[in-house]
Amino acid sequence: MAREQLQVLDALDVAKTQLYHFTAIVIAGMGFFTDAYDLFSISLVTKLLGRIYYTNVNAPKPGTLPPRVASSVTGVALVGTLLGQLFFGWLGDKMGRKTVYGLTLILMVVCSLASGLSFGSTPKGVMATLCFFRFWLGFGIGGDYPLSATIMSEYANKKTRGAFIAAVFAMQGFGILTSGVVALVVSSAFDHANRAPSYVDNAAASTVPEADYIWRIVLMFGALPAAMTFYWRMKMPETARYTALVAKNAKQAAEDMARVLNVELEVEEEKLEKLAGKPSNSFGLFSKQFLRRHGLHLLGTTTTWFLLDIAFYSNNLFQKDIFTAIGWIPPAKEMNAVHEVYRVAKAQTLIALCSTVPGYWFTVFFIDIIGRFAIQLMGFFFMTVFMFALAIPYDHWTHMENRIGFVVMYSLTFFFANFGPNATTFVVPAEIFPARLRSTCHGISAAAGKAGAIVGAFGFLYAAQPKDVGKRDVGYPAGIGVKYTLIVLGCVNALGFVFTFLVPEPMGRSLEELSGENEDGEDEVEAAGESNAVADRTVPI
Repeated sequence: MAREQLQVLDALDVAKTQLYHFTAIVIAGMGFFTDAYDLFSISLVTKLLGRIYYTNVNAPKPGTLPPRVASSVTGVALVGTLLGQLFFGWLGDKMGRKTVYGLTLILMVVCSLASGLSFGSTPKGVMATLCFFRFWLGFGIGGDYPLSATIMSEYANKKTRGAFIAAVFAMQGFGILTSGVVALVVSSAFDHANRAPSYVDNAAASTVPEADYIWRIVLMFGALPAAMTFYWRMKMPETARYTALVAKNAKQAAEDMARVLNVELEVEEEKLEKLAGKPSNSFGLFSKQFLRRHGLHLLGTTTTWFLLDIAFYSNNLFQKDIFTAIGWIPPAKEMNAVHEVYRVAKAQTLIALCSTVPGYWFTVFFIDIIGRFAIQLMGFFFMTVFMFALAIPYDHWTHMENRIGFVVMYSLTFFFANFGPNATTFVVPAEIFPARLRSTCHGISAAAGKAGAIVGAFGFLYAAQPKDVGKRDVGYPAGIGVKYTLIVLGCVNALGFVFTFLVPEPMGRSLEELSGENEDGEDEVEAAGESNAVADRTVPI
């Protein structure tokens, strides 16, 4: 079967790892750093928002955000992200990766800054403003998912492509870590400058007026890393694969990559015209050809990302219980408002440092050695094992002497999520679809993941509530309890393990070979679809 490849694309595939690869990782990675910072920093300040705007000084405990307000504040960015992934993913295939990349960055910078502002001083006014700007912040963040992954995959060589895309995603770990560090520094400074009693000693004085600045500074800081990379994003040339295969401009692709690779490249306009005229380079997303060739692949990438994010985001449900159990966070009434931010940030920073960040970088180091498929299967398998190990003997873990074991198992669940499907579900959709649909399909896959995140973060928040009214969070109805919630999550991970078998192994193959863009003739495209059903098997044959 003939496989024609443009010289410029072949040069990218076989290029040695060099400075421009690392530049691309930093530029794309800083976007993901900002994404993670913005999405996860809100969890550090929700308790503070509850104290500032919803405290009744005559109540025995400090105020918390009402359930609907809490869901809106934390969830509106996820909804925005889902919609942004679909819209900007599609737009990235229509207007080009570079142009749309700049639009998402501007939106992220503006909305990060605006998140710290508010119209009025009433709880309703402040929360409405926060939700409005966090929705649009999420919308911009959503665009970063498909564009960062697509840009990195199209710049990378085929030998280390997985590691480069995973390294971009791994910046998410540093974003989570930095959000904790920023909250630590800011809350520590305010706590030393404004000594306040605990809530139980003096409810009214436990929340100083200056505390209102803390959540604003923490949220607005997210604009800084995004703004720092704007110049470099705009200076970065459009990817050769988009310029050649989608925009059909062989001359511009050769000129751009000649500068990047520092080599001479031939302008192959006739070969590009020949490639562009093939059936393998013309079918659309809603065609029978796409369904035949990539339908199961898209089903695999969407379902695995959806199932992964249900489990990954629901893990955050149990953090407050774990932190309290091991003494990292005392009861809220024993702290003042600012010190509570400090303790929550300290706990999240430790989890990120010891579990989240290492998991990401294990994936970076091993993804081009053992492959995406093996890492994803392993991750789902161990997440299933640890969920069931936490759930089945749950009563055993509730005893004080066994809590450390619970924390270790909980941390390992995070580790194998990141050294597993949390990274690979991001990598694979950027490799296996045609250039003209790559950003769109990655956006669809990522949006399915965010739908799972919404289910995990909010559906299971209600499901995990105990039937005992005295043990329930204020304002929530009875659920099935933590034990049965963990069992359900174990089953969700097991389903992720099964659906992984729909996803091909892209390791060591060019993007055009994976997508079939360099195949000859309609008959060969159909034959390629059948042969790829064998070649793309995820289990070694």
